[in-house]
Amino acid sequence: MPSLVDESIYPHASGEAQQTVKAHSDKCDLVFYAAWFCPFVQRTWLALEEKEILYEYREVNPYKKEKEFLDINPLGLVPAIAYHGKALYESLVLNEFLEDEFTSSKPLLPKDSFERARCRLWIDHLAKKFTSAFFRTMQAQEEDKQKEALNELVETLKTYLDQVKGPWFLGEQFSLVDITAAPWIFRMYILEEHRRFKDELVGGCWPEYKKLIKERPSVIKTSSDRQRYMEFYQRYLQNETDSEIAKATRAGKPLP
Repeated sequence: MPSLVDESIYPHASGEAQQTVKAHSDKCDLVFYAAWFCPFVQRTWLALEEKEILYEYREVNPYKKEKEFLDINPLGLVPAIAYHGKALYESLVLNEFLEDEFTSSKPLLPKDSFERARCRLWIDHLAKKFTSAFFRTMQAQEEDKQKEALNELVETLKTYLDQVKGPWFLGEQFSLVDITAAPWIFRMYILEEHRRFKDELVGGCWPEYKKLIKERPSVIKTSSDRQRYMEFYQRYLQNETDSEIAKATRAGKPLP
């Protein structure tokens, strides 16, 4: 029986991410409620950094379900934002909002309506298939289940990479599609060390694409130290966490 998630998670970002948090500690019209360890948070954090939007970073431990944060997001999940007194949450929704609201900053979707729709199709593919396969691979305990989940992850990546024009999904433009995948691609070293993932299983443009993601300045600026991630994800690797993501993965349900 999985144990309840410990509330004593390392309390703040480290490494490069800690410096980024410090740079965004002043009061601002847009408040970003985040948890340093969460890949869904990083998904929206990347959009904020890429678009160079002014924001105030506030660290939240989503497992404590404190009233102040529940007033922002009744689900108690990160990321969330408060903007001019109005609250929004869910990383993909937030990224679309930032793109629509901050039109004078760097675009993360193409102007062409067909290409924008195509981007949304592949964002959906990554959000539903790649992300869920990643967590299944991480949480699987029996060797046959690990292999099954890993094979699914590899095939999902191959399907996506067939659509990548290079170097990014849209070619030269870094987009919300790349951002949707980036936090999990950054965390692939966890599967390399604990679930026998190897680059050659995917092949094609994967090694170069992964390298570009990991070297992207916004990814570096929003990433904490590897040691802290490994400490946090041990719960997932042992399938002992009781997070909403882990419970959904365990039950074979869509991710919340």
